[in-house]
Amino acid sequence: MKKIILLFLAVSNFALAQMEYTPVDHPVYDFLKRMSLKNVITGYNSASLPISRNKIGNFLREIRDSRDKLSGADRKILDDFLVEYSYDIKKSLSDSYSFFSDVKSFSVFSDNKQKYLYAYADSNATFFWDVTGFVSQKGSKADSLGNNSIGLGELGTRIRGTLFGSVGYYLRMSNGQKLSGKQKDIDYAINVNPKLKANTKFRYEGNNFDTYEGYIKYSTPGEWLSLVAGKEAMTYGFGYVDKMFLSTNSVPFSFIRLEAEYKSLQYSFMYGSLKGDSLGRDIMSKSIATHRLDINLTRGLRFGFWESIVIADSYFNFTYLNPLSFLRSADYNAGENQPSNKNNAIMGFDCEIHPIKDVALQTTLLIDDLNFSTLFKSPSLDNRFAYQVGVLWTDAFSIPTLSAAAEYTKLTPFIYTHRTNKSQYANWTLPLGHNLPPNSDEIALKLSANIYNRLRVNLTYQHQRSASRVILHGDTLIANYGGELNRGDGDVERENKFLDGDRVDRDIINFGFVWQPIRQFFLDFSYKFANYNLLYNSTKYKDNYFSGTFRIDF
Repeated sequence: MKKIILLFLAVSNFALAQMEYTPVDHPVYDFLKRMSLKNVITGYNSASLPISRNKIGNFLREIRDSRDKLSGADRKILDDFLVEYSYDIKKSLSDSYSFFSDVKSFSVFSDNKQKYLYAYADSNATFFWDVTGFVSQKGSKADSLGNNSIGLGELGTRIRGTLFGSVGYYLRMSNGQKLSGKQKDIDYAINVNPKLKANTKFRYEGNNFDTYEGYIKYSTPGEWLSLVAGKEAMTYGFGYVDKMFLSTNSVPFSFIRLEAEYKSLQYSFMYGSLKGDSLGRDIMSKSIATHRLDINLTRGLRFGFWESIVIADSYFNFTYLNPLSFLRSADYNAGENQPSNKNNAIMGFDCEIHPIKDVALQTTLLIDDLNFSTLFKSPSLDNRFAYQVGVLWTDAFSIPTLSAAAEYTKLTPFIYTHRTNKSQYANWTLPLGHNLPPNSDEIALKLSANIYNRLRVNLTYQHQRSASRVILHGDTLIANYGGELNRGDGDVERENKFLDGDRVDRDIINFGFVWQPIRQFFLDFSYKFANYNLLYNSTKYKDNYFSGTFRIDF
């Protein structure tokens, strides 16, 4: 009888586990990363995000059980997350308010409970309904873009939940409006927030923008196997300032995704639909397939292998749906890459090691269009390389919550690009990988800290070197120096050396903070200073940008 009761409780626990993801930009991931470096938790993998609320709840429970190892500042941060993820940890709504079911006691300004428009949970299903929105004022005083000021607002809703402990669902919809500003300010907004380029409505009308993300996810008990279909931001790789494999620099795209995890192995396969050629034109037949394998060799050593291929002129191709194939070989064997080499294959390796407590080191190598037959031949448009090395130090200089990161990134000419403009490693002209253009390098330094549990401050410095030049005679390409992501037709008659072309140096400082004065009410501020040195024509200019945002999320 005792065994039956225990089995029932175990099944019930699975039934109540929340399968839906926590979005990749949530601050809980930075907290979990720091706890991993401090040896408070084990098994956390920052190279494959997002992860489910159930897994995050398990990590937070593990941190709570080791509360005595935390600083006073981290205990306060933990307490906030314990309230936000209280259902995922306690399987109870006792630490939450629901507007429609707790009308008499509900308080918008309550600070000790998580607030929802509506929340419901039983042994078979959960349902959470939120409202989201923001009002933002953005502006610039810039030599390149002039003086600009634009007001934007957005109001949306979000639903999420889990059915029978195995099916998670998520949907976020919103409508945005231009509140103030002229046409030049709209152009400015698109320039400083390139993701607005992908919003056809805003690009053409200039007044409205709609966004949505959503998916349905099936997971086995214990989440050793998951299948997801939908649209959601994802990241892959270990970059501490920016990621080389898959970043958030582009907009989310529709995909199907398979995830498997067993002990120290974690594997994912994804097939997605991309939009736009390199010139931003609407083409519908562009896809991407990716594989990633993570191996946790020891507590402080993790190794990853990544491969992807951007497939042109194909709505859906079963060739790339085999989750155990080598994508480059599958591409050739299917005859898809002949005779024009139209598809763009990328592979890479990364590694993270924790040599001592509080410190992580990472290195990443990326190879674009690996071709063994031309590996040692030059010039060649195959076998383009990029690499990144970085260090992350938490509680730096013995200051609680202070994280310091340093990273060097180098992208050789034509990296991420391809012979055909339909298969660049981009979505709506925005990079899927690192934000640097090809033929560039960068030294980046980043500091972030919680002044107190609800005030997060960030400071980033970047020194970048880039070079590009495209020479045309009418519509005929004369030369391309490999410095533009969305101009991939390479100059095969010459060897393209690193930083060859029109050289530009940039020094960029970003400062920002996020303040949550009351639970689920946020004030965001950011300031950016950019100094440009155009070495090829001895010109210098400076740009200043600012943004202030008030947002709600409940």
